[in-house]
Amino acid sequence: MGEALPRRTMDHAEYLSWEAEQAEKHEYLAGEIYAMVGVRREHALVALAIGSVLRQRLKGSPCQAFVADMKLRVEAADAYFYPDVMVTCDPRDRSADTAIAHACLVIEVLSDSTAAFDRGAKFAAYRRLESLQEYLLVDIEARRLELYRREGGHWLLLESEPGGPTLQLDSVGVSLDPAEAFEDLEPPRDH
Repeated sequence: MGEALPRRTMDHAEYLSWEAEQAEKHEYLAGEIYAMVGVRREHALVALAIGSVLRQRLKGSPCQAFVADMKLRVEAADAYFYPDVMVTCDPRDRSADTAIAHACLVIEVLSDSTAAFDRGAKFAAYRRLESLQEYLLVDIEARRLELYRREGGHWLLLESEPGGPTLQLDSVGVSLDPAEAFEDLEPPRDH
């Protein structure tokens, strides 16, 4: 999420109307509007790599993967977000025009400016989405995948790095090798 716009509050219906007229994307959380900032090349490559893996492996299933441009409605949190990647398998989302509401998997690629929000307030909002079964955070700097899986009202954390175990995305029945997420990137810099 980017910077809050100065003194800009509106209800979600006003936001949707206003957002449709904007050249840039904005997220919405409980009346506040946040301008989305552009992403670095590595961020875009990782999101596309994961989205491509999901699209390929979900062919022929009732699930659809989206990368960056489709909004996710989290009604219980009064929010609209643009996840880096998300998947819905719910037939109610097949008729969605600009926002889906029943994602089972949400993926956020972390950046310096969004990591705290993606781990904190945004994850808190996502947890209010009843359909959400898994939340995957992708840490480019550490080359690590952090998968939060809902199990019996709790969230279990599973982690993996390139060379580590493949992550099973149970929500969509897909295995993700961490190396696939980072394959288009240069090796990490030594610190």
